[in-house]
Amino acid sequence: MKILMVLTSHDQLGDTGKKTGFWLEEFAAPYYVFKDAGADITLASPLGGQPPLDPKSDDPSAQTAATLRFKTDEASIAHLAATHKLADIEPADFDAVFYPGGHGPLWDLAEDAKSISLIETMFAAGKPVAAVCHAPGIFRHTRAANGEPLVKGRRVTGFTNTEEEGVQLTSIVPFLVEDMLKANGGDYSKGPDWAPYALVDGHLVTGQNPASSELVAHELLGLLKA
Repeated sequence: MKILMVLTSHDQLGDTGKKTGFWLEEFAAPYYVFKDAGADITLASPLGGQPPLDPKSDDPSAQTAATLRFKTDEASIAHLAATHKLADIEPADFDAVFYPGGHGPLWDLAEDAKSISLIETMFAAGKPVAAVCHAPGIFRHTRAANGEPLVKGRRVTGFTNTEEEGVQLTSIVPFLVEDMLKANGGDYSKGPDWAPYALVDGHLVTGQNPASSELVAHELLGLLKA
């Protein structure tokens, strides 16, 4: 069971001068779900090496059992610090792909040609493709085999407009995940803000927010074991 996790390399929060990146919980929780299930995990990012951590996800208030476990796991810390370059990744080598969120993916992974190709190739091959929180932004330009937007007609979720308003970044992000998924024809739905909510449509798995990350990982595992 070989799972690829793709993280952002983008660390600038628009023109605010503040930092962004990946959200720690959205990486750590799925990582340990996969690791504890015996999966062979490969980590990748557009630039390779250490992906940038959104500093807000490192606040004491944002810590969970998974993030605390990660902070004392030297082997996993070293694993994360040495992500492969996305350009060197071959979709055929993996059984599934998972994208953690954080605001970073809205700037780089949503526009990255290699990421778009990876998603399209794995999806066309019937392999599970999963994304949580802001990471469903990666589907902005992805297409299904028929040329239509990949999410068109599919049940999807992602970070809500009201959650974006809650973190006061509506005018900062390049696009709103909820609006984009709807514009691409996705059958978008959501649960209460900040509560776990995940959807499975065929081999596409999406989660709404950080609290949904572990749930999405378990759904992906379920597809691999089906």
